[in-house]
Amino acid sequence: MENVFYFNKTMIEEVTPFKIFAGTQGEGIAQRICDYLGCSLGKVKIDRFSDGEFAVSYEESVRGKTVYLVQSTRPSSDNLMELLLMIDAAKRASAYKVIAIIPYFGWARQDRKDKPRVSVGAKLVANIIQKAGADRIITVDLHAEQIEAFFDIPVDNLYASNQLANYIVDYDLDNYIFASPDVGGSKRASAFVKKIHQLTHKDMPMVICYKSRPKYNQVGEINILGDVKGKNVIIVDDIADTAGTLCLAAQTMMKQGALSVMAMVTHGIMSGPACERIEASELTKLVFTDTVPFDASRCSKVHIVSVAEIIAQTISAIQEHRSVSELNIH
Repeated sequence: MENVFYFNKTMIEEVTPFKIFAGTQGEGIAQRICDYLGCSLGKVKIDRFSDGEFAVSYEESVRGKTVYLVQSTRPSSDNLMELLLMIDAAKRASAYKVIAIIPYFGWARQDRKDKPRVSVGAKLVANIIQKAGADRIITVDLHAEQIEAFFDIPVDNLYASNQLANYIVDYDLDNYIFASPDVGGSKRASAFVKKIHQLTHKDMPMVICYKSRPKYNQVGEINILGDVKGKNVIIVDDIADTAGTLCLAAQTMMKQGALSVMAMVTHGIMSGPACERIEASELTKLVFTDTVPFDASRCSKVHIVSVAEIIAQTISAIQEHRSVSELNIH
């Protein structure tokens, strides 16, 4: 059963006037957030020059307002640079506070020094965003929760498990089993299983895959810890990039006797050959959220679930000085 949430726009704006603006990667979800809040999306202009440089300017006053900037920072770096310029322009225009809503926090996979002479890109990006002048960050399903500690400003890391769990709660789950595509994602999958239990009061089994990865975006082999024979499998992950892991995991599970395999992912990056791989794979369905814009007509197996409501609830809580954690139970 979906939670009913009521927004009191008048009360919100009486506490602190606010305005929501979107970068080019955030226009769709920003409009859906505004629809929930009953407010209009702010006007911002991005002028682009022939050499690739671009400039940001606000088409309305932000003086004294709390400004929410919606922009995913998925590579290329233009998306990150666009957010930085929007933050800088808002600070120079005397905004009261600037809160960056980054539904997909790009560069997050470089979150540790796992071998000599490598960068920690997530820490570098955190430093840059803070230096630009952001006062707070709202994001969805960080690739690694320790990235919150890279910031010296408040970070609200929202979880998409509520929205994704609601999508499948009406399934006949008696013959289903959940799977993590790798050992590192087992905590995320366990949290998802817990959410399903809260909604259905059913104890769901889970299996874990472990894989070899000879280089980035390439999976060598996948093995499964657990029995999937005679089960419908739901793979839970945070990112579908080239979709190599998901497709190979689905193929392995079908070979081991699974009845069907579907995947539920937070961020549908879908780069390179991802669409073609998904269409040709054993997966029956790939469900992901709208943290990154994607044209679902490109892939018949893709279904998109919006996280705009949980972001809108978070904005409302911040404006009314209420707890965000009560909305964001993992």
